[in-house]
Amino acid sequence: MSTVLPPGVTDGQRSAPAWTAPATARLGKRVVVIGGWAPSLIQFRGPLLAAMVARGHQVIAMAADGTPAVTAGLAALGVPFEPIQLERTGIDPIADAQAIRALARRLAALGPDLVVGYTIKPVIYGSLAARLARVPHRAAMITGLGSALASVRSPRQRVVAAVARRLYRLGLAQCEVVIFQNTDDRDELARTGALPAGARTAIVRGSGVDLAHYAPSPLPPGPPVFLFLGRLLRDKGIAEYVEAARLVRARHPEATFQIAGWFDPNPESLTQAELDALIADGTIQYLGATDDIRPHLAAAHALVLPSYREGTPRSVLEAMAMNRAVITTTAPGCRDTVVDGDSGLLVPVGDAKQLAAAMIRLVSSRDLLTRLAAAGHARAVDLYDARKVADTVLAALDL
Repeated sequence: MSTVLPPGVTDGQRSAPAWTAPATARLGKRVVVIGGWAPSLIQFRGPLLAAMVARGHQVIAMAADGTPAVTAGLAALGVPFEPIQLERTGIDPIADAQAIRALARRLAALGPDLVVGYTIKPVIYGSLAARLARVPHRAAMITGLGSALASVRSPRQRVVAAVARRLYRLGLAQCEVVIFQNTDDRDELARTGALPAGARTAIVRGSGVDLAHYAPSPLPPGPPVFLFLGRLLRDKGIAEYVEAARLVRARHPEATFQIAGWFDPNPESLTQAELDALIADGTIQYLGATDDIRPHLAAAHALVLPSYREGTPRSVLEAMAMNRAVITTTAPGCRDTVVDGDSGLLVPVGDAKQLAAAMIRLVSSRDLLTRLAAAGHARAVDLYDARKVADTVLAALDL
């Protein structure tokens, strides 16, 4: 007899499944969603998973790094969680082959109608495992190119990028549809041959933002507070943010600059020593990592994301939803989120002086700050409501 574990209960010490498919006839489709990092299933895919369940589909979520909190949060959505062994970064042929085989065996036992992967390894390895398991329908969501393709400077990085492109092509060839968050990523993968010719693609507005969860609040009083929010990766433009902050404080010492974020296993992540060196002179306040960024956004006046490339930057959407001004770059993915001078400010990638100039505009004009924040919020409501985005994704998946 098949069983369902009670909500919040998981057994991370054994490889036996935490959930077994009911033997009874089912309505809708059985869908497996595979992510690279378990908390992202709730933080970024929660509205999508909930929409699938609301339409009568049986949904199972899989990812590495599961926790009891993730299991319980997904159970509240009506989604069982199964942990998988899949390293988020690096390429280890033996370990990765073992992960694909193990995942294929589990998918074969579950018998889903559709497997959907997002982020690079779940897209590639999940698609291959689904093909091995004879899953009839397979799809990929490209949420950004990742550092393997976006940060290519050294000879080693060029080798890694070449391998990543080949793997992408192999994985995406197994998919009926590939969903992108911007046209630049689609065109880049097509140009380099990583996207098979003739592949069916769709464009969606990121993962959207939960407008009720990230409710707007009035701008705080006092001198402006600028906030950088996200993983502590070099290609997020942290060095440019710190340099720009120093330039601004030389003219406006009343301005405050903060970083809230976390270290990442990605090789492009800052080390603790590198972060300590950046903030040693006191220009930047490091707020640490947090599970809830809303208090930090509520205390800030503007979000700053000087990223080199994104899919659709979630932090920008959250800031706009909460009525905060945004400064970001003309990089792919970033430039689509705001209209320069109307609902945000755009600066060139890697240009700390232009970034500082944009910050000074907000320091100098409370009216501009207020206008950008209000227009950004209206744009979030109009274009990035997570429920609307989920409907677009489900249409692309034929669910």
